Amino acid sequence: MEIIEYDKIYDEAIKDLLVELQEYLVEIDYFKLLKMCPEYREGVFKLDMDDVEKNDGKIYLAKQDNKIIGLVIGTVNERDEEDRLTNICDKTGSIIELVISKDIRGSGIGTMLTEKIEKYLKSIGCVRVTIEVYGPNKNALNFYNKNGYEIVEYYVTKRL
Repeated sequence: MEIIEYDKIYDEAIKDLLVELQEYLVEIDYFKLLKMCPEYREGVFKLDMDDVEKNDGKIYLAKQDNKIIGLVIGTVNERDEEDRLTNICDKTGSIIELVISKDIRGSGIGTMLTEKIEKYLKSIGCVRVTIEVYGPNKNALNFYNKNGYEIVEYYVTKRL
């Protein structure tokens, strides 16, 4: 297994992984509010790629036997006026996607990809990294906790 930088020849494999993640999130959604639109595959890929291009982003892929089995996408957060007024931190990175093929989760590949994107973000001056995790995704919450991440904010929801 090797970690490589993004190349557009892997676009379809990236889309497959993004769809796999959304299918999982829809499955674990106890509110039954999440969905996957027919245009999800192309739409989310385009949004992620635009974010990477616009915000000093980077994509790393885990490749094994010529197959993409994981990915991480990191970007630099846009800093707005509220950030300037309320945060000491000048530059924050975000992991906007981390997906490991379901057959090999728990094998350490997620940690390797996370460390790789953290190293990149630090190299460009980020002093912290954040990630938004869907609350019902307890596996992801446990993973990030094991990798040194702390819950700093809660976003709570109530179904009406």
